[in-house]
Amino acid sequence: MKRVLFILFIFLSTAAFCFADVISGKVRQDDKLYARNQVVDAESGEPIDKARVSIPKKRYETYSDKDGRFELNTKIDSTTVLSVEKEGFRPYSLTIDKNSLNQPLKLGIERSKAGDIQLEAQLFHLGDDVFADTSANSGDFKIKSAGTFFTKRFQLTPVGPKDDAVLVIGTVIGLDTRLAKEMGQNRIAHVYSSPAEVIFNGQKIGELHVNGDNQEIIIPRNLIGQNNEVTIRTGRNLFQHAYVDYDDIELANIRIEMREKQMYAGGY
Repeated sequence: MKRVLFILFIFLSTAAFCFADVISGKVRQDDKLYARNQVVDAESGEPIDKARVSIPKKRYETYSDKDGRFELNTKIDSTTVLSVEKEGFRPYSLTIDKNSLNQPLKLGIERSKAGDIQLEAQLFHLGDDVFADTSANSGDFKIKSAGTFFTKRFQLTPVGPKDDAVLVIGTVIGLDTRLAKEMGQNRIAHVYSSPAEVIFNGQKIGELHVNGDNQEIIIPRNLIGQNNEVTIRTGRNLFQHAYVDYDDIELANIRIEMREKQMYAGGY
């Protein structure tokens, strides 16, 4: 029960970040008004040049200049995913909408650490491509479904006694769970779906209940081997019994990060 409550706390905390006026976590919005958006080193605050900033659904990309500055010269009329990539740094993604750009963004990205593994940087779609216009983010779906689950196999070096291996789901949109419905993330009147399941080496280690950025799950140490497999399986409509109706969701920037235990709220 303690573990379930802890995972739920992570999701609720992440959801709070998504709806706050200030972008929290590793990508944040500065309190100063800059003339342009900026990418900086999250630790030193130094500007980062030649960082690739993209909006995959619009096939839009730009690069930061020598001062880390960049412009988003494209129309943002609904919720979408913005990605930041730079060699030597952890890729990052976050959900934005037209209100996100009322003030310039200052985006802090972290340097890559030994043991980090990028499982999937690109945006991808899970589900059956059948969804109502009241579904969460349904108007933003532009990518055809890759199926009902995502699986990635990878090798992982032994985790040190003072470290945790953390699975990070950079961005997820489209979830129509009960909690997402209660939080106003969709306009569906009476039905909802089961949460997306996160499975590591055949055992469920967490669930995705709400839409948002940087949802993190500690991987149990006893499940980690040299060869590993992560699966994310989308949920099902719990009120449809005539056939299986899968929840359509989109995700980006799935990765494994190595963290010192004291740097993570869920350290043992």
